[in-house]
Amino acid sequence: MNPKKILIVDDDTRNTFALSAVLKSRGYTCEVSGSMKEAIYLMDKKNDVGIILLDMMMPEMDGYEAIPVLKANPALQHIPVIAVTAQAMTGDREKCLAAGADDYLSKPVNIDHLQNILNRYMNEK
Repeated sequence: MNPKKILIVDDDTRNTFALSAVLKSRGYTCEVSGSMKEAIYLMDKKNDVGIILLDMMMPEMDGYEAIPVLKANPALQHIPVIAVTAQAMTGDREKCLAAGADDYLSKPVNIDHLQNILNRYMNEK
């Protein structure tokens, strides 16, 4: 198992609770942030984040604004960003990827699909 953490960034505590509970039950270490501003602060203090699960629709700074900020930061740009969003209409996946996301998950999250993504990104390091 990769020792790196999964950072879950979502302003809805129900989402972060459910996602972190499932991931922890599968042996992952999770950090939770309710905003992108807080997430960037956390990542500046610690460099143990292996992947970011980012809610695309948040107040203050949404995922579409946050991903370019992350990718422009040399200390953070190597961290895969997975867009997690309730937007599951035609073209939403492409919009997230065009914003710089490395992959895309629609809500409600399919845990098997999430596991495949984690295996791909966390194990290639």
